Amino acid sequence: MKHQLPFSAKLSFILIALIALSFVIYIGQDIIVPVVLAIFFAIVLQPIVDFLKRTIGIPKIIGALIAVILFVALFIGIFAYISIQVSTMLNDFDKIQDNLNLQLLHIQHYIRDHFDISSHQQETFINQAAQDSIEKGKELIGVTISSFSGTVLNVFLVPIYTFLVLIYNRHFKVFLKKLIQKEHHNILSDIIIQIKSTVRNYIFGLILELIFVSVLTAIGLYIIGVKYAIVLGLITGILNLIPYIGILFAGLLTVIASLTGSSEITIIIGIIAVNVVVQLIDNNVLVPMIVSSKVQINAIATIIGILIGGALAGISGMFIAIPFMAILKVVFDRIESLEPWGYLLGDDLPKTQQWKYLKVPSYEYDNFTDTATVENEMNFVITKSSETSSETSN
Repeated sequence: MKHQLPFSAKLSFILIALIALSFVIYIGQDIIVPVVLAIFFAIVLQPIVDFLKRTIGIPKIIGALIAVILFVALFIGIFAYISIQVSTMLNDFDKIQDNLNLQLLHIQHYIRDHFDISSHQQETFINQAAQDSIEKGKELIGVTISSFSGTVLNVFLVPIYTFLVLIYNRHFKVFLKKLIQKEHHNILSDIIIQIKSTVRNYIFGLILELIFVSVLTAIGLYIIGVKYAIVLGLITGILNLIPYIGILFAGLLTVIASLTGSSEITIIIGIIAVNVVVQLIDNNVLVPMIVSSKVQINAIATIIGILIGGALAGISGMFIAIPFMAILKVVFDRIESLEPWGYLLGDDLPKTQQWKYLKVPSYEYDNFTDTATVENEMNFVITKSSETSSETSN
């Protein structure tokens, strides 16, 4: 007879495994994160390699090299364009500084008139805060340099890892098949196919989101008369990929860049309005349609996963958290003992319902098919109908 562990033991093993995995990721993030990013990028680039081999007959190794070179060239092109525009923007640094000082002076006058805090007191407070920031900044210089050097190293390592993963992907599949029993090979193949599809669709969704946010922001900034609207829209679209904090940095950068043309407060209000409108469109239209629909992870799991990813591996961890959870869900859904955890991560809720002129999520278990519940509801309906019929006949 097959021995089954009690639920408490299973839960304990799962929690221990999660804690151990988190510890390993935190300790080895400098190695693990580039490898994971390379695997994701290799999944995206694999169709290019297959296309070159199928149509032109290019060998796999050369096709992988071409795909990686195109991938790197795209990033270099975007970075070069942004660098050129930013360097042009820096030529107006003196004007930015003058307009910024003018805005700070207006703020100081407003605080003095409405909160009865003199300009001298404000300057004393600002100088003290600046001194504290300088002292703390000196402590962070070493960490910042170390982090920057790690980022530069990853920039070179990720393309190399991506190339190697494209070459050895079949080798890794054979390894996984040797690792598990032969009767489970069909499940393994299904898991690999679903993981590839999920990661590919998610990254393509992010690219579409980046394009839409960049275009919408650039159009909005151009309408209100902000200089460098195109490059600021592109930067906003890229930074928007960083959850929560990215759009804040993008908005601050746009406000500072707007000071190259005008010091009017209406421009700053217009920039805030453009960012708010774009974020409303992004969060309520773009993300549900072209990003969240690709991974089927519920909002609670998404937020917690992003926070955990950020705590373990910084911005890179926040970026890979959602596809990593999507991979876990694919695995959990196809292993019977782990299926409840896949359901916990998933999002089978909201079906929309019409409320006046709006469609809103219902957040009701309309499709919940627990047998006992359905039978109880049917018995209740039958009993109720019988009682009603009896009362009618009497």
